[in-house]
Amino acid sequence: MPQPHYDDEDKFDNYQNAVPLNSNRVKWRESLPSVEEVTQRLRTPQPPSSHLPNTQFPANINENSENKEEEAPLSWQEVVQKARAVQAAGLLSEPTSSVLTDTFGRRHTYLRISLTEKCNLRCLYCMPEEGVDLSGKSELLSVEEMHRLATLFAAAGVTKIRLTGGEPTLRKDLVDIVRSISSIDGIKDIGLTSNGVTLGKNLAELQNAGLNLINISLDTLRSDRFEAMTRRKGHSRVLDTIYKAVELGYSPVKVNVVVMRGVNEDEISDFVHLTEDAPINVRFIEYMPFDGNVWSSDKMVPYKEMMKRAAEKFGGPGALERCLDASGEVAKNYRLPGHQGEISFISSMTSKFCGECNRVRLMADGNLKVCLFGANEVSLRDAIRGGASDHDLHAVVSAAVNRKKAAHAGMFELAKTKNRAMVKIGG
Repeated sequence: MPQPHYDDEDKFDNYQNAVPLNSNRVKWRESLPSVEEVTQRLRTPQPPSSHLPNTQFPANINENSENKEEEAPLSWQEVVQKARAVQAAGLLSEPTSSVLTDTFGRRHTYLRISLTEKCNLRCLYCMPEEGVDLSGKSELLSVEEMHRLATLFAAAGVTKIRLTGGEPTLRKDLVDIVRSISSIDGIKDIGLTSNGVTLGKNLAELQNAGLNLINISLDTLRSDRFEAMTRRKGHSRVLDTIYKAVELGYSPVKVNVVVMRGVNEDEISDFVHLTEDAPINVRFIEYMPFDGNVWSSDKMVPYKEMMKRAAEKFGGPGALERCLDASGEVAKNYRLPGHQGEISFISSMTSKFCGECNRVRLMADGNLKVCLFGANEVSLRDAIRGGASDHDLHAVVSAAVNRKKAAHAGMFELAKTKNRAMVKIGG
């Protein structure tokens, strides 16, 4: 049986002090479906979108053998053995940013670290209702190991670290972890991705420790639908946390919205209202396939359809103003005239951004994953515990980065690929 993700989930069932949302922030629809109706929608096939290209056959893009995940698992011992042989021959230079540059010239300056596999929600797209098998405590990175690896990545050129989960706020030592990372030379930005349920109580302390970027996941503005999508309560506290982050000066406060057909696509324009009078960046994300989330193309809403829905109450798609994207940006960013915030679209399925990818992922169990959708991983935890030096670790990281594909496979191929549940990757 999967282990419980939180020992006292009932403590989160009573929420007080919800921030009232006036009509300028959120325009609610009059007819709200019941939890049972939303659950039934998930089980009912939906008509395909007119914006979805060729849903009948696997897309041809990235279907060549170069992008298939069929290589043998990367062994850190073999990599280290080869690296030491090269070093003995006097051919290995000191680690530089080239460690994080792949064969396609992409420099990886952004490290995402998953702090835990545990979560206090059960979001439909993230994991099955019964949860997932969790790694044992001894299998997870210690705080010291995490700090060593973060320092090593910073020395190789990483400037931004994002802490994810599971739900990172379930770590009692989260503030200490943020403070530790902020002390590392070369790290300019520290971000956190959270479901917002328990984040609010420590948000100011986290900010003082060095946290300067906030992403909060919220897929619906309706409390009954929230319970259906997350299988838990907590909606009002998430909204409270979003506006508390605004009050503390986080700008922008990013709100991640996974859009699922028949579930919450009718709320897209409602979410846009959040950007009217606050520096909130609402990011609409295409539904992606991961283990246990029963992905299907008829539940996936393409970003072009999202754009149309987002602008339908604000003058149509022509009213959207394209924003300048930062280097390595995965989202397509837009602004509506007169709005303080922005809206963005993350099109992992229908319009890939692999050519701009600058991130790698260190999971809670110490495995390094160079592509969100890639099956290949290598254990940096085992390398550390096996006595690897920093030179050795750089060699292992470099080898993993150099195996990164030009792009991930098409969405239909991804749906067949063995991968982790999202909760065990960290997004």
